[in-house]
Amino acid sequence: MTTPLTPAEQDAAFRPDHTDPLDWNDLVEALNRAGQPVELIGSPGGWPVGDGPVGIAMDSRAVRPGDLYVGVPGANRHGAEFAGAVVAAGAAGLLTDRRGAELATDLPPGTPVLVVREVRDAVGPAAAAIHRNAGVGPRMYGVTGTNGKTTTSYFITSLLQAAGETTGLIGTIEIRAGRRTVPSTLTTPESTQLHALMALMRQEQVGAAAMEVSSHAISYRRIAGLHFAVSGFTNLTQDHLDLHGSMEEYFAAKAGLFSARRSGRAVITVDGGPDAPDADGTTWGTRMAAAADCPVATLSLGPAADHGGDPVTGTDWAVTELEAVGLGHRFTLRHAPSGRLVAASTGLPGRFNVANAALAAVMVFESLPFSHWDALSALLDAPVGEGPFATAVPGRMEVVAHAPDAIVDFAHNPDGMERALESVRDARRAAGNTEGRTILVFGATGDRDRAKRPVMGRIAARWADVVIVTDDDAHTEEPSGIRAEVLAGVRDGAEEQAAAGRTVRIHESAPRQDAIELAVSLATPRDTILLAGRGHETVQDMGGVDVPLDDRVELRAAVARHGAAPSSDSHGRGRKVDGS
Repeated sequence: MTTPLTPAEQDAAFRPDHTDPLDWNDLVEALNRAGQPVELIGSPGGWPVGDGPVGIAMDSRAVRPGDLYVGVPGANRHGAEFAGAVVAAGAAGLLTDRRGAELATDLPPGTPVLVVREVRDAVGPAAAAIHRNAGVGPRMYGVTGTNGKTTTSYFITSLLQAAGETTGLIGTIEIRAGRRTVPSTLTTPESTQLHALMALMRQEQVGAAAMEVSSHAISYRRIAGLHFAVSGFTNLTQDHLDLHGSMEEYFAAKAGLFSARRSGRAVITVDGGPDAPDADGTTWGTRMAAAADCPVATLSLGPAADHGGDPVTGTDWAVTELEAVGLGHRFTLRHAPSGRLVAASTGLPGRFNVANAALAAVMVFESLPFSHWDALSALLDAPVGEGPFATAVPGRMEVVAHAPDAIVDFAHNPDGMERALESVRDARRAAGNTEGRTILVFGATGDRDRAKRPVMGRIAARWADVVIVTDDDAHTEEPSGIRAEVLAGVRDGAEEQAAAGRTVRIHESAPRQDAIELAVSLATPRDTILLAGRGHETVQDMGGVDVPLDDRVELRAAVARHGAAPSSDSHGRGRKVDGS
């Protein structure tokens, strides 16, 4: 198991090699221009020209000499309480609110203190100014939605790399700046780190970057001060209601990305989720397209409401001529305004990966002049298993063995699980395999949305032939209690299936390694094992104890022990993250 980075090491990994000091007066002016009026405390006569911060940090443990320390109010304590010790260790000054200024009583005389009304609204613009990010690259692509963010982001960078660009990636599995990999434990880092990362990407000559934008990142203003050339929407399904409270609030958080101050253009998948349209044809996607106040291009994966675009789907872009080929698909993208047809393919299993590929392609098309479209179309017109959308995404429908097919996926919410199970069934049917079964191994995460647990259990029984309920990250909950709530849903679903004449076998097995071994022992060469919920993660949190566990490694080893041939090796790099 890799030793976790300290907060200081983590923060340092995002920074460029050098940043020139930003004059304090220029920083104040930048905040005022961003609509964040500043009250100055600590140096009534002003500060010397050329004297100012060379970095910015929100974590007192990560502050480096010359940094502007950001004192943010927390759940238990205000960050400004640590300002005296942080400045004594070399911080150049403090950015905080009025309460923080009152708490920072032990600062040396003359310490610059910038007081704003709302710190989280000001920290992004402050970081952007310190790292000189206003109006400069890289060109950013933001992807939000419940499911599909990771794969879509990978597909965007793969297409841009094929087009000759040096790319960056910010997401759940990894953060990359050109050839440089930056470790992270969050889907979207804090705004101070993101702006440092933008400067690092310019240092590494990155021309374009794709970023997963979680609802947490939007709600906590981690993307403040950033501007995306194009932002994309995948879908909206039940998840993170422990944070947002309701689907309406979850929708509102996601919609925050599609404002003109954050995005130059939006690409909205209008029918990317499982929700049935209302009587007037409204889905979460059509609502998102209507809510956006930046220019919008709509994308349909099937029939949709009439938006005055494609004559069949009513959208600007549509997926047509979908054909299963092995585990992957061929498809055509139709651009209604120009009549252009773009042939494309993806080698990853599942129709939802067609949706991810289509969104990635449209986002890149919409970001570039029409004169570039011929070259992009030529790159996409590749056989299944080749081209930019054949790239493997760690822990996303990752095939680790054959006969039986053994697949690891990150599906950890109802929609993600249903999509993964459907794709497994469809792949068997496309191969003419009518005898094989789906053997599903999954659990639920502790300290998270409990309402998902029985729902996922019923979905498991509806789609799988053998269901093995085990542990995911229990966090502080008792694992057996989590399993009981999942099993209740599985048994309800199994009773419904029995009424329809179909038998579902149910097992409970823990720890997770034992459940994986059980699944493989039950499998025949024509079966498919789907190990869901953890994907690329390599650490399992059980009662606050980090347990090394990589589903791909465990499943590959179990298959080998039982005599089947594992597929090519893969190595996980991630761990549990915070948002979707």
